[in-house]
Amino acid sequence: MAGERPKRPLSGYMLWLNEHREQIKKENPGSKVTEIAKRGGEMWRAIKDKSEWEQKALKMKEEYNKAVKEYEANGGTDTGAGKKRKSKAAKPAKKAKKKDTSEEEEEEESE
Repeated sequence: MAGERPKRPLSGYMLWLNEHREQIKKENPGSKVTEIAKRGGEMWRAIKDKSEWEQKALKMKEEYNKAVKEYEANGGTDTGAGKKRKSKAAKPAKKAKKKDTSEEEEEEESE
């Protein structure tokens, strides 16, 4: 059986933010995490040349795609993450349908 599915790569912004987060904290002491993220977003939007970070993100994405192909070639499937999200939403609907059909069956039997 294959191991866990490779994790998705970070975006250029997240790579940049991870490298600059401590600097932003020092410049804004006592700030909340949300305030630091907001300040980071403002700084990111102000950057004219983001090519360095976009190239790093592109390289990570290519490595991720290669790792996913290897994972799938070794028997890994996509059924894990995507199916969990869908099944939570689908379960109540299935229960409701079963309940409806069992109530109908009970009504038919009593008639």
